[in-house]
Amino acid sequence: IPVFILAGLLVHCVFLASIFDIYFSSPLVHGMTPQQTPLPPPAKRLVLFVADGLRADSLYELNSSNTSQAPYLRSILENNGSWGISHTRVPTESRPGHVALIAGFYEDVSAVAKGWKENPVEFDSVFNQSKYTWSWGSPDILPMFAKGATGDHVYTFCYTAESEDFGAHDAAKLDLWVFDHVKSFFNSSRSNQTLFSALNEEKVVLFLHLLGIDTNGHAHRPNSREYKENIKKVDKGIKEIASMIDNFYGNDGKTAFILTSDHGMTDWGSHGAGHPSETLTPLIVWGAGVNYPQKVKSQFFEDNFLKEWKLEDLKRLDVNQADIAPLMASLIGVPFPLNSVGTLPLEYLNNSAHFKAESIFTNAVQILEQFKVKMSQKKETTLSFLFTPFKPLSDSEQINFLKKTRLYIQQQRYDEAVSLCKTLINLALEGLSYYHTYDRLFLGLSIAMGFVGWTTYVILVIIKTHTNLTKTVQTNNKESTVLFYGFAFVGMIIVFFLLIQTCPWTYYVYCLLPVPLWYAVVRELPVIQDLATNLLSLHIGQSIGFLLVCTLGIEILVFSFFYRSTLTVGLLVFAGWPVITQLWVQAKTTALIWTLLCVLLAIFPLMPVLGREPNIPLVIAAGLLTLLISCFSLAPLCKSENKYRNNEDMKVHFYQVLSIALSTYVVSSTHDSLKNKQGLPVLNQIISWMTLVSSSVLPLLSPTFLFQRLLSILLSVMSTYLLLSTGYEALFPLVLSGLMFVWIYMEQEALQHYGLSLKPKLAVFNFAYATDITQFRQLHLDDVRRSFFFVFFIVTAFFGTGNIASVNSFDPASVYCFLTVFSPFTMGGLLVLKVVIPFVLVSCAFEAVQVTTQLSSKSLFLIVLVISDIMALHFFFLVKDYGSWLDIGTSISHYVLVMSLTIFMMLMNGLAQLLTTKRLEFPRRTKHHST
Repeated sequence: IPVFILAGLLVHCVFLASIFDIYFSSPLVHGMTPQQTPLPPPAKRLVLFVADGLRADSLYELNSSNTSQAPYLRSILENNGSWGISHTRVPTESRPGHVALIAGFYEDVSAVAKGWKENPVEFDSVFNQSKYTWSWGSPDILPMFAKGATGDHVYTFCYTAESEDFGAHDAAKLDLWVFDHVKSFFNSSRSNQTLFSALNEEKVVLFLHLLGIDTNGHAHRPNSREYKENIKKVDKGIKEIASMIDNFYGNDGKTAFILTSDHGMTDWGSHGAGHPSETLTPLIVWGAGVNYPQKVKSQFFEDNFLKEWKLEDLKRLDVNQADIAPLMASLIGVPFPLNSVGTLPLEYLNNSAHFKAESIFTNAVQILEQFKVKMSQKKETTLSFLFTPFKPLSDSEQINFLKKTRLYIQQQRYDEAVSLCKTLINLALEGLSYYHTYDRLFLGLSIAMGFVGWTTYVILVIIKTHTNLTKTVQTNNKESTVLFYGFAFVGMIIVFFLLIQTCPWTYYVYCLLPVPLWYAVVRELPVIQDLATNLLSLHIGQSIGFLLVCTLGIEILVFSFFYRSTLTVGLLVFAGWPVITQLWVQAKTTALIWTLLCVLLAIFPLMPVLGREPNIPLVIAAGLLTLLISCFSLAPLCKSENKYRNNEDMKVHFYQVLSIALSTYVVSSTHDSLKNKQGLPVLNQIISWMTLVSSSVLPLLSPTFLFQRLLSILLSVMSTYLLLSTGYEALFPLVLSGLMFVWIYMEQEALQHYGLSLKPKLAVFNFAYATDITQFRQLHLDDVRRSFFFVFFIVTAFFGTGNIASVNSFDPASVYCFLTVFSPFTMGGLLVLKVVIPFVLVSCAFEAVQVTTQLSSKSLFLIVLVISDIMALHFFFLVKDYGSWLDIGTSISHYVLVMSLTIFMMLMNGLAQLLTTKRLEFPRRTKHHST
């Protein structure tokens, strides 16, 4: 068996890693030459303000008294500069947002995993191309641009990481820190000759990263007074910095200013996905070389923002976030960043038509350079007779485009030159994408072959070893040798083919994986023939009906990933299960409770996704309800015989009840304290972390009798779950575990109903003695339903309280009992724990079902494996790498979820066994009796 499990783990890890190779490899290419506009630039220096987490509507809208939150910026866009909306892509996180702004390309998804670390991939940026860049702000953002730069001309000034505290009195101090440091920097330059002359050079960039708005948005939500006050402070700071810089340079009119944001934020204070509130960010540009406001009579946009913001008469110029990098480069006259895919937004420029035409021509050549490098790379690694080039940009077409454009510029037909360049840019971007996804179909088919082979093999293993559908068949040695050599030959042909094309090593793994898998399937040919004859002798209608029901079940599971309400439908069908199968006749009360709990649980998937508004009273109610349940469950403990064991058990039970009471108290006091801006109380933090640690040990001290152990597990995980809850989800594990308890009883009834075995007494059933191998029975059709119930409950545990697949359904407020200082990995870990807790409950109940229905855990586990693999194959073909980033992110996480579900279930199975069967003994104290 270990060999089989190891093979399974290996195959699944390959399947999981494959999508990152097939759909999400890095788009960056290296080896292009820098392209620079030949004409002199309008500005000597550029000041870039990035207000992290600032939404477009928060900046542009007017408040109730018809005045702006940011009066200075409002007057700029009305009198001095150009404005618009910058459309970001997902993931709407700080790192990809800044890379798009400053380097001009959208990071590939593989960089999401690298999160906030420095450059996972080497790339060029506007800062790197500048003569000097000085930057002030967050230690999470600035170092990554300094690190990628050649030489040492990018200087950073950061505050400490501890300053980013969501529970702090006011995060606006982060922005005031930046403004104060910039002022003192300029003042010190008057007495420092080297610095003074450096500041007076051309091609200088000053970057101010303002994190306060983002931190306040996370802590207090974007509609709060704090968030809006912070916008006012930033506006005032920008006004002071702009006038100070103008004075410093004697109002020479050679400074350009840009204000924008890396991403927005949802109403509940999170970002990461593709909601418009996250992807629409403001862009205001003014100063040297920038167009003045353009008055218009009417302009059409699909959204109604212009009316809301009272800006209908001022021309709104929308850009993609990556277009800001070429805009900065052309304003100060530095080469466009090498990997930039942005198109220069000409309408922002206040310059001659000749300058605009030359600039966009440089832009087109720079993107075309990337296309050429990408094409030559692909050409080198593909056999010449198999290579299909990108037709619209063949070599002759490229030369034709460039010649024509040059000619137009010489003849001063600038408008025609500009439109030609825009066509060329679009074609080059299409071509880049074409070569980037060149091998996709071929690799996708290989993986699909592997999937089908593996699933078929697992089904054969189940039928061969766990059912009595087939007789044992003798294998013919001669045939199997021929088979072996046949498959080995196929493998060698594949290797030879890949070697000629100098493919990366991962291609070998994906293409060779199906070979051994299908070899294993074909070897079982006699079993397949035997099975076929057996099935044909059965009722055809029944077999087809069974297959249809299976397909429907799996499709419902797949659907539930997209529409959570599908789970409600499934749970309502479950509620009627005892009626459909006539089970209710023999156990009316159990069936009634089952139906009630199914209906109760069916409410959760219909609730709005978590993180809208914290509802602490609900969490406290859940805590009190758990206390009530635990007191009621004391009764059976008191009746038991063995007094010594009983005292110890009572102690453990008492500790658990106490810890639930403490958790309930900590949640309410922490949220009160944060509301009053007093930060996180240290005592609460200590209790929270101690509860977290103790809850993993306490269940192991309780007796291994079925219900006592399961109750102990519920109480332990519940104390941690309460601390991580902010609303109705605190009730979810209670309802779920109630249903799990009843499920164990219902499965007993089903066993009896199908006459498979006698009903063991559940009250005295002990996990520790339940593994006698002789009692296991063969699989029955009803066991497929059992496994399906398990997978369904696992998916319900996953999506019951939120869409785990989307980054922004996580509310940072969930972890405030543990920490409030921003620490992505600790916070991530705690949120993962919150997701895992309902899982643990379902896994332990499934362990109990396996043991009480006398099934080896392996056979049920194999059925579960087949179900989840068939689901995974669906999601493999549903993975997207285009469209809104929300779609992309969700499609990846669905696939990763289902794949990790199988790997995860293997681990969960082990954890459930440990939690249910192991027991830590107290050292016994011996008592002396006087005779």
